[in-house]
Amino acid sequence: MAKQPMLKFVTIERDMPEKRDADLRNKDFHEIYAEFAEQKAREQASRCSQCGVPYCQSHCPLHNNIPDWLRMTATGRLEEAYALSQSTNTFPEICGRICPQDRLCEGNCVIEQSGHGTVTIGSVEKYITDTAWEKGWVKPITPAAERDQSVGIIGAGPGGLAAADVLRRAGVQVTIYDRHDRAGGLLTYGIPGFKLEKDVVMRRIDQLQQSGVEFVLNCNVGEDISFDAIRGKHDAVLIATGVYKTRDLTGPGATAGGIVRAIDYLTVSNKLNFGDDVPEYEDGSLNAAGKKVVVIGGGDTAMDCVRTAIRQGATSVKCLYRRDRANMPGSQREVQNAEEEGVEFVWLAAPKGFAGDPVSGVMVQKMRLGAPDASGRQSPEVIEGADYVEEADLVIKALGFEPEDLPKLWNTDGLDVTRWGTVRADFQTGQTSLDGVFAVGDIVRGASLVVWAIKDGRDSADAILDYLGDAKAVAAE
Repeated sequence: MAKQPMLKFVTIERDMPEKRDADLRNKDFHEIYAEFAEQKAREQASRCSQCGVPYCQSHCPLHNNIPDWLRMTATGRLEEAYALSQSTNTFPEICGRICPQDRLCEGNCVIEQSGHGTVTIGSVEKYITDTAWEKGWVKPITPAAERDQSVGIIGAGPGGLAAADVLRRAGVQVTIYDRHDRAGGLLTYGIPGFKLEKDVVMRRIDQLQQSGVEFVLNCNVGEDISFDAIRGKHDAVLIATGVYKTRDLTGPGATAGGIVRAIDYLTVSNKLNFGDDVPEYEDGSLNAAGKKVVVIGGGDTAMDCVRTAIRQGATSVKCLYRRDRANMPGSQREVQNAEEEGVEFVWLAAPKGFAGDPVSGVMVQKMRLGAPDASGRQSPEVIEGADYVEEADLVIKALGFEPEDLPKLWNTDGLDVTRWGTVRADFQTGQTSLDGVFAVGDIVRGASLVVWAIKDGRDSADAILDYLGDAKAVAAE
């Protein structure tokens, strides 16, 4: 392996020649930071061993050509690195920020497995694409030829946006319908700004708009426009709604004031980042400032909530999870970040009920892990007589999301769903039980990762292009 360059932290007054001293003093912070970021990116990229079996690539849902664009970055070929990264990933700068690399590419890096510390693939991916935006390498999509066929996409989250990108590159006319006032789905309103800056999401949406994608916002399908009307307007339809129905809590006091849904809490916080007026924040109902906060759940959404509450000035933040740390579904990196910021984790603890209205405490049952269930995962069991009350002024439910009943919500027949309520669709093409209707992302998989939604959107867009080609051939006969 090539010898790695060493970073030098230079003190202007003592360590630099007079000319370099003057040069540095004439640079602003952005220039200095950009040089440091480039040096770090090249240093990390050069650590890639270019192994014969790139486990980082095989464990990436998009199968990004990671070793190749790392090699390009190490040799300063950043524009080529960006082009290669973009060819398999619609939003590399977003994945670089929010993908659980510790469970995917970085966690399976050969160097990491050998005990020498992983190549920081996510930060290099982020750097490459941020540089591409800064240098003007990212351009609006300009299809070689326009087609008269159109596709309606329901949902402006990562799956729908990824599909729109692929379809526009093929010249298809694309209209995206979304219930929110801004596009982006959970990228915009579900993920906190300290993990994913909102201007990063908005510039991609602006790129799609400049590329000819039409956005119809504040549009509730089934109310403002019928599903059948969307089918009638377009040659194909893609369902990419995600899953927004929150799993609920039961038990005494579960409907008390001060017990809120994670999606509502995070949406309000993100709206504040946009400068919106948010009455629920101003009146304190969705504001953690000065409160004892308890978050119930163990996934990444729970981590987003606890870290947001810390930033809002909560007096204490505790996370209750019914299993132990090893069995937590969320990213271990996120748990570590939360602990470093002052969050206290209460393992093997589950809510039994709630005291007060508005809520003043969570009645907690202590748990232990019993025998494995059918999936092989140990099931939590109640320890009798070990209940206690955890004080709380604000309780946030982060128990995961379930699909809405789309056939009922949209008053449509023939759209098959699974026993879990997700849309039944081919996992490769996204084709549903309705002709010309496809579905991708969480509404098919259940709550999952952004990177899987991007993959599904890209794959289904390719299948839609095949469908439109076949439909056009049939029409011409």
